[in-house]
Amino acid sequence: QAQQAKFLSDAENELEELAVTITQAKKMVELIKGAATKERERVEKLFAEASEVLATFQKEVAGFIEDGERSMLGEAEADLRWKEERRAKLAQCKQNLENVPSTDTIYFLQEFQALKVAMEENLSPALSFQNELNFTKCTQAVGAVKDVLSAACKNQWDHLQGKGIDGLSFQEMEEGLCSLSPSAQRAGRAGGISSCFLPHPHVSFLPHTVAFIIDLDSDTADKFIQLFGTKGAKRVLCPIPYPESPTRFINCEQVLGVNLMNRGNYYWEVELIDGWVSIGVIAEDFDPREAYNRGRLGRNEKSCCLQWNGQNYVAWFGGFESVIQQPFFHTIGVFLEYSEKALTFYGVKDSKMTCLQQLKVSHFAKGQFDPFQNKINHQFASLFSCKLKPAFFLESVDAHLQIGPLKKDCVSVLKRR
Repeated sequence: QAQQAKFLSDAENELEELAVTITQAKKMVELIKGAATKERERVEKLFAEASEVLATFQKEVAGFIEDGERSMLGEAEADLRWKEERRAKLAQCKQNLENVPSTDTIYFLQEFQALKVAMEENLSPALSFQNELNFTKCTQAVGAVKDVLSAACKNQWDHLQGKGIDGLSFQEMEEGLCSLSPSAQRAGRAGGISSCFLPHPHVSFLPHTVAFIIDLDSDTADKFIQLFGTKGAKRVLCPIPYPESPTRFINCEQVLGVNLMNRGNYYWEVELIDGWVSIGVIAEDFDPREAYNRGRLGRNEKSCCLQWNGQNYVAWFGGFESVIQQPFFHTIGVFLEYSEKALTFYGVKDSKMTCLQQLKVSHFAKGQFDPFQNKINHQFASLFSCKLKPAFFLESVDAHLQIGPLKKDCVSVLKRR
């Protein structure tokens, strides 16, 4: 009887445990179903929005072709009608001249004069076809969009499946390639690896990008920086008598934007007109009275930048540097992904973007010691606990820069986003 009671007790305990686990399992099933339903709804909404964007783009391109066809066809048809009428008139004059009796000299001279006048009439103006290049580039533009979409779909599908190189995910692969040496980057490109160092389409294809309009803050400008409105800055020899300001740099020739960045994505462009210039971001609470060695962009943990030193581009953070082997670009694009804790510098030329350097925590090459990336891995993420501002350092006398504007084609796309 004692054994029977114990057996029954054990069975009851097991039943109670099973009841609890069944309840938990039911909750998990409902949770999975609810999460999948929500994700499905979000995905369907995003696909619908993407389809709407593509449909709008298709409508715009089709309208562009129709407008170009209408304009060019009208001009071409008018030219054709003029030529046909001229040919008919000349043929009639010639026929009239041939039908004149050889003995009727006066009539012959009259018809001959009429033919001569008809032949000497002014020709029609040359066809202009001012929109011909744009009209015939529609296929190229749509093909570029298709290629980008195809590549993005494949990459994101691989990312979802966790595919990459040697078992790495797509994101880890991209981050790792951005941190490799120039020789390794070239090897990656030779092997067909997708790398952020390859030319990208312009801003229109950066994900969720916001066109960031920057105005320089005159209350932060060092006395040796002359501002031109809110978009231009140049380092000068003679100090400018700016009014006292607690936010003004006093030991470094630096100036900030008035704009704050604390969420989302931001993109802006800077034209390097002359001299040594550094472009980057800085924490809002950075002390502008810091000494020169600690106050310069990228020489502390509160800022980072891309520097042009007359020979090379150099990325700086926390006093560590990374030399970049890339040619000079007059236009530098800055892409800040606040939520991703990433800052990417691009060289922009002819509506193409080349990644110069991406600053982002990466543990891709754990066995290789890179002082700059090691500094990024340990302290860069903490920079994003602060509100950030665009920052500029004009290092050489006569160094000169101009903020934007962005190219018209990318601005129009960004507005539609």
